[in-house]
Amino acid sequence: MKILSVVGARPNFMKVAPIRLSRANEEASEPIQHVLVHTGQHYGDLMSDSFFNDLKLPKPDVHMGVGSGSHAAQSAEIMKRFEEVLLSERPDIVVVVGDVNSTVACALTTAKISFGPSGTRPLIAHVESGLRSFDRTMPEEINRVVTDHVADLLFVTEESGIKNLLKEGISQEKVHFVGNTMIDSLLAFQAKADSSSKLDELGLRENSEPATTNSAVARYALLTLHRPANVDNPDAFHAILGGLEELAEEYPIVFPVHPRTRKRIEEFGLNLNSQPTHGRTERSRRARNGLLLTEPLGYLDFLYLMKHAAIVLTDSGGIQEETTCLGVPCVTVRDNTERPVTVEKGTNIIAGTAKEGIRDAIRSQLKGSNDASIPEHWDGNAAERIVDVLSRVRQQNTVRV
Repeated sequence: MKILSVVGARPNFMKVAPIRLSRANEEASEPIQHVLVHTGQHYGDLMSDSFFNDLKLPKPDVHMGVGSGSHAAQSAEIMKRFEEVLLSERPDIVVVVGDVNSTVACALTTAKISFGPSGTRPLIAHVESGLRSFDRTMPEEINRVVTDHVADLLFVTEESGIKNLLKEGISQEKVHFVGNTMIDSLLAFQAKADSSSKLDELGLRENSEPATTNSAVARYALLTLHRPANVDNPDAFHAILGGLEELAEEYPIVFPVHPRTRKRIEEFGLNLNSQPTHGRTERSRRARNGLLLTEPLGYLDFLYLMKHAAIVLTDSGGIQEETTCLGVPCVTVRDNTERPVTVEKGTNIIAGTAKEGIRDAIRSQLKGSNDASIPEHWDGNAAERIVDVLSRVRQQNTVRV
């Protein structure tokens, strides 16, 4: 059985790594050949290469090198190049993960491919199916819905995903509640992440107790912002920064800046009272309250900072899940979430993007008690469940078109 897995953007790497490296591959009833395809949607060391090293992923078998572009241009280029990969590799199953452009573009290409006279195509497996924000202005929401409706196997991370898929008319036979492969990666690598020296490099060691537990007296916060609705609109960006002012008076706020966000900071002429830190400059810098900008961080360094932060502020879906697993207070700077389990069982508050709402959510999280519980199947074994399902459907490993 040949399984072709697609990665394209940072979150994809953490979701595919456990599937590619799962022990279940060796225990399958027949040999499994894995082919790893990187579309190149994210590229460079900080956005891509370092994740392969941190997660012990083998180098991609195919690197398409698509690069950046508008949603239409990028998706079209991925589809053109991925069709050639499919015809060359002829896999039995194509695994796509998450909700980025690479996910929907490769799913659509696979759904329309035909392998010659046999008239067959690979099965499409979507990992992280069924998540819905119900906000069609989000490009990711469109990607999720389209991918789910062309997929043959839908692997769900939380119960809300099952309900959403059934309401949309998808057959229950296609849906499998397996858990969260991003949490598989977190649980597998959090001990290794504790060897990170990033606190020392940023001058934050004295702001936190030794890295043994999630300390309630950790004295730094962690921030990520990248969604277009938040960073492309100067009014929205200013409102979010205004919501952080009170927190910034009490804490250093570490802000690894996504390339998209950095462009907007420069374009809008925002003075964030801190300069990006690099190499030795980080080590010589003493942390102070306010925003502390850095380049994007590798997986292990970011996991370490997240694990020991007093609070995390984000517009990322995956970080909502990771903080829930770690028991770290999280404020989501959005009006909705496609991951409601992080609010129901976790540490997450949906704050919106208005200054007052963000400020109030931060106050609530900093004074609140941490009694979060881990969602069902977030136990580090999601990848094994996925590989087991893929093995069991081998008898129908192709779809006639």
